[in-house]
Amino acid sequence: MAGSARNSSATMSRREFCRAAVGVAAAFGLGPLSAGQAPAGANVKFYQNLGPGHLGVRANQRQALDYAVRYGFASITPEAGEFADRSASEIKAWVETMKEAGVRYGAAGLPAEFRRDEQRFQSDLKQLPAQANILQQLGVTRVATWVLPGHDELTYLENFEQHRRRLKAAAQVLADHGIRLGLEFIGPRTARARSRFPFVCAQRDMMELVAAIDVPGTGLLLDSWHWYTSHGTVDELLRLSNRDVVHVHVNDAPAGVPVDQQVDNRRCLPVTTGVIDMKGFINALAKIGYDGPVECEPFDAELRQAPPEAALRKTIDALDRAWKLIEV
Repeated sequence: MAGSARNSSATMSRREFCRAAVGVAAAFGLGPLSAGQAPAGANVKFYQNLGPGHLGVRANQRQALDYAVRYGFASITPEAGEFADRSASEIKAWVETMKEAGVRYGAAGLPAEFRRDEQRFQSDLKQLPAQANILQQLGVTRVATWVLPGHDELTYLENFEQHRRRLKAAAQVLADHGIRLGLEFIGPRTARARSRFPFVCAQRDMMELVAAIDVPGTGLLLDSWHWYTSHGTVDELLRLSNRDVVHVHVNDAPAGVPVDQQVDNRRCLPVTTGVIDMKGFINALAKIGYDGPVECEPFDAELRQAPPEAALRKTIDALDRAWKLIEV
C-alpha cells in the first residue's frame, strides 16, 4: 500500500447518487453471485477486490461498482469521503444497491495520519469516529494501512512505542464501530536502507506490534510482494490464522532482479513473471481460512497508462490465474 495513488475522480452529485441507488443492478442484469466470489475449492472464503486507484483507474464509487459488475470483481474499495454529506437513508439505499449487485465492500484506507507529527495525528484522531461511523453505515468491516520501515530520528524502541500508542488509539475507535485494522509491513531492504533506524519489515515483527497494540480485530495487511522481499516463507504464513489477517494484496516481482535489490514501486500483476511463489502464498491463505478481500497493487507503469477497460481486464485475468493455483 505504500505510496499508492488515491482515487482522484469527481464524486457523485446527489442526483447521480440517488439515481445509481435504483439503476445499477437493473442496468447490468446482475445475479446473486459475481465471478470474483465463485469458489475455487470447498475451503476458499476470500474474494477478489477491485481497488481502482491501485491500477491507475479513475473511478468514483458508482463507477467502481459498474466496473466490478462488468468484470466480475466481488468487492470494491470503499471511499468514505464520497458519503460525508449523504443522509442515512441515502447511504442505506446505496448499500442496498450494492447488495442487489452481488458486490460487497473490501478494506478502506485508514483516514488518520499516524506517521507524521503528534498534532496532525491528534487532529485526525478527533475526526476518526465520524469517519468510522460512515464506514459502519456502509457495512465496511476492514481498514488497512502501511507502516514505514524506518525513521531518521526515532530508534526502533522509540518508534515501536509511538506506533503502539497511536495505532492502539485508532484501532480502538475502529473496533467500537465493528471495524478491524490491518497493518502492512514493507519488506524490501532497499526501502529500509533509506532510514537511519530500521523498523518493522517482516511478518514476525509486525505481529509483535499487533500484539502490543492489543485491540481485538487488529492484524496484518499481507502483501505477497512484501512477503517475498522480506524473505517470508509459507511455513510462516501457516502459523497465522484467519483472525490475524485483515486484508491481502497479491503482486508479482520483476524478473532478473535479486530479491534484496527489488524496489517498492516496481511490481507486476500476480502470476505474470513467476518470481513470487503465488501458489504457496494463496494456498496458505486458503489453509488458514482467510475470509477477506484480495486485490492487486502492482505499481505497473504500463498498466496505469492503459485504457481503464484494458487495465481492468488484465487485473481480473491475473486474479483468476491466481485462483486457479488453489488446491485446497
